[in-house]
Amino acid sequence: MNIRFAPPVLAALLLGLGLNTAAAQSNGDAVVATVNGQPITQEMLDIYSQQRMRNGGPPPQDPATPLNELVDIELAVQDAEKQGIDKRPNVVKQLEWQRRSLLVGVSMRDYIAAHPVSEEELKKAYDESVKDHSGKEYHARHILVETEDEAKDIIKTLGKGGDFAELAKTRSKDPGSGQQGGDLGWFGSNQMVKPFADAVAGMKKGAISKKPVQSQFGWHVIQLEDTRDVAPPTFDSQKAQLQMQLQNKRVDDYIAELRKSAKIDIKK
Repeated sequence: MNIRFAPPVLAALLLGLGLNTAAAQSNGDAVVATVNGQPITQEMLDIYSQQRMRNGGPPPQDPATPLNELVDIELAVQDAEKQGIDKRPNVVKQLEWQRRSLLVGVSMRDYIAAHPVSEEELKKAYDESVKDHSGKEYHARHILVETEDEAKDIIKTLGKGGDFAELAKTRSKDPGSGQQGGDLGWFGSNQMVKPFADAVAGMKKGAISKKPVQSQFGWHVIQLEDTRDVAPPTFDSQKAQLQMQLQNKRVDDYIAELRKSAKIDIKK
């Protein structure tokens, strides 16, 4: 069990759902090809080319490649329709979900565009995020067990000369660090659960916790390997992440407002 906090992330609704709105409003509807009489427009080509790049496709060596790929896609679509695949109930349901995903994605992006995060909000969020920065990082090991008695037994074994790393490998229930001899690497106080962080902050280099430390994950025996002074992250280095967090908050507030005026009946 890894006790590091997962960094906050932007809501999935904002991540790649639907089409890019800038692309969807591009370049008109000039026909660039027809496939069995079905037109392929410049707009379709622009959207496809941008999606191709966002999905990590290699830059085309031949400028005609995206259009030829779009022709192949249209041929496959037409054949699928001939076979009635688009009428299959499971396909109809999936197409409906894709439609809903597109609508939600574009709606969320439009809302964020209409309610942008200001520089003042970003700086306020940054100040809040670094106010508890201790100026130190810690390098520690731990052994995580289920009960306090187990932890006390390990502390007693260590007091008799037991090897911390070997005990971590055989007795720790944290798979992320156990096989590394309990090594958690370098971390800041805000990256660990509070009881663990508080215990480490009160230890001296080389010391082993005299008492087990309890967190929501279980009971920890901790060995502090080293400490070092470290400056807080700069505003510029955190700006993109803070913007995502604040945009996520915008979406939460938007949905909360929609819920206030909605009639929702959840069947039990």
